[in-house]
Amino acid sequence: MVTRGLGVLIVAAMATACGRTTDRAATSTTPAAVSSSAQPADGLPSWNDGPARRAILDFVRRVTREGTADFVPPPARIAVFDNDGTLWAEQPIYVQLAFALDRVKALAPQHPEWKQKQPFKGILEGDHKAVAAAGERGLLEIMAVTHTGNTTDEFAKVVSEWLGSAKHPTIGRPYTELVYQPMLEVLTYLRANGFKTFIVSGGGVEFMRPWTERVYGVPPEQVIGSRARVQYEVKDGHPALRRLAAIDLVDDKAGKPVGIHQVIGRRPIAAFGNSDGDFEMLEWTTSAAGPHFGLIVHHTDAAREWAYDRASHIGTLARGLDEAGKRGWTVVDMRQDWKVIYPLQK
Repeated sequence: MVTRGLGVLIVAAMATACGRTTDRAATSTTPAAVSSSAQPADGLPSWNDGPARRAILDFVRRVTREGTADFVPPPARIAVFDNDGTLWAEQPIYVQLAFALDRVKALAPQHPEWKQKQPFKGILEGDHKAVAAAGERGLLEIMAVTHTGNTTDEFAKVVSEWLGSAKHPTIGRPYTELVYQPMLEVLTYLRANGFKTFIVSGGGVEFMRPWTERVYGVPPEQVIGSRARVQYEVKDGHPALRRLAAIDLVDDKAGKPVGIHQVIGRRPIAAFGNSDGDFEMLEWTTSAAGPHFGLIVHHTDAAREWAYDRASHIGTLARGLDEAGKRGWTVVDMRQDWKVIYPLQK
């Protein structure tokens, strides 16, 4: 589920971001298969040759060279990736919030009272300012009615069906086409060199698990995210796991190292993020003894995607930019370092 830490930022962004049109990003209309396994394992072809690409290749060479001081055995080659803004687009609103808003509309016939109750009234009428005015309380109401009270299997089905038809509000393409081609190549390159790749996101773990293996090659058991409490039940002789209206883990900021420890049980040697919500994950990963690697995706390409950092309501990046140099983290300049942004631009 979208976390409390992200909640205020999401709602604040809605008043100014929802409903805009743009000519950014998808200039090609040629369909492209989104497959992390389709990329070559011997390099990063969608990266321009520069410090960022060389830093990734050099790190992988060092930790995979047997007989050297930096060699890391395969079981310890753990790499963690944020999702929103690191692996796929997060502007103008988070994909999971777009799902929640559409879910309110789908459930509205069962709730006639929503026509007079905010923030639901605002969603149904397209009044984004009214929704934003409901603040974090309103966002939590939206998430509660759209993300809980069903079984894990039911929720996975709803998510899969929505992603099968939903399109980005300004680009007009399926969300799963708006993954970052250069990062798909990093995932594939690391796996080809003995790494195990995990997603560690502030988004809901059960929102991501139905599709991450198909889109990123990351199986559901390697996805860590914010999670609702789940209760086992048997109804009419059928066992199921029911999602409750209670938070079990907020996997954002300081919660990310906690989630990694709880699920993986090993400290990663490489971490990839794009915002200050990933700072603690990067800090924890790169403060360990031995070889380690931290990378920040900096959104600098207003022509092909979006340019944002310190002043953005979504994906705010300030502390990470300020401290990346002294911490030895690689900062990717999307405009300079990436030949393409999305697979459809190849």
